[in-house]
Amino acid sequence: MKVEKLIEIIGSEFYTGVPDSQLKALCDYLINTYGIDKHRHIIAANEGNCVGIAAGYHLATKKVPVVYMQNSGEGNIINPVASLLNDKVYAIPAVFIIGWRGEPGVHDEPQHIYQGEVTVKLLDDMDIRSFVIGKDTSDEEAAAKMDEFRELLKNGKQVAFVIRKGALEYSEKVDYKNDNLMIREEIIRHIVDVSGEDPIVSTTGKASRELFEIREANGQKHGYDFLTVGSMGHSSSIALGVALNKPETKIWCVDGDGALLMHMGSMAVIGANAPENLVHIVINNGAHETVGGMPTVASKIDVVAAAKACGYPNAVSVDNYADLDRELENAKQSSVLSLIEVKCSIGARADLGRPTTTAIENKNGFMENLSNS
Repeated sequence: MKVEKLIEIIGSEFYTGVPDSQLKALCDYLINTYGIDKHRHIIAANEGNCVGIAAGYHLATKKVPVVYMQNSGEGNIINPVASLLNDKVYAIPAVFIIGWRGEPGVHDEPQHIYQGEVTVKLLDDMDIRSFVIGKDTSDEEAAAKMDEFRELLKNGKQVAFVIRKGALEYSEKVDYKNDNLMIREEIIRHIVDVSGEDPIVSTTGKASRELFEIREANGQKHGYDFLTVGSMGHSSSIALGVALNKPETKIWCVDGDGALLMHMGSMAVIGANAPENLVHIVINNGAHETVGGMPTVASKIDVVAAAKACGYPNAVSVDNYADLDRELENAKQSSVLSLIEVKCSIGARADLGRPTTTAIENKNGFMENLSNS
């Protein structure tokens, strides 16, 4: 189905969401058509944030908003859907468009398997009527289902279109880029060089994939690293939990700007606990690159000032390798909580692979290495 047709069938004037590779056609269409527009299209920090924005839109306009996300974001919407949107509370209508990663019978990465199994069930449990769109779904079928959905929406219900892999098409191309010069894989290589055998907790997406391949190229063991392949936004919290319980070991967290924004309150908890052995590195390219490159708001905020306000004693920003190396060495040698923001370009190798170890193997190797540190 062409994404333009789905947009026409739904008929909404406002979209908010968190980008997803399964919804790349939709994301690219929204960027090409509206860009980032406070009245038509907002990319939010997390999926619960989207629901709140959508609710406010409805309260102000009486119109029905659309919220888009990967199915991994369903967990982030359970509370605001159940305690805000639901027709037993405020009865606020919304249309969800959800990319179905880990659909049963379709090969996907391990972090998507269980989420894929429960995607439709979670919607049912939240009293959200859903319709699955696949490659063979006709425009007429989608339109007929939307006619049914409109009756539910009138009564303050929520509905969802669940999008199978490859179900949506969009012919226009979007080029996502910024003016930064540093390359993420090279940044991570510098981090590995300085951190040595210290444990690293790395965030969801391409950063963990690049870290894995750097270890492979160096002939190093993977037990040094915990690859947070799912649970976007929580790698810094994982690193905090490790650092507090391994106070004699320097712990490094390789984070991304989209992940940082998703659960930004974690910075306040990290700052309040201020573990002297934690180095929090935020690789900031201002984009959700792993799922297509759509922008985050991180290029418009002062990450260093936010960190300092949250209690980080040391926080700096760098945009070149010489400064990066200096700040990495300073953080390694110092005994205070540190944050290093690294301004990064958008892009990765076309042949970038994925970890060849299982999630359980990664966890066990990391725990074994920690017990010996």
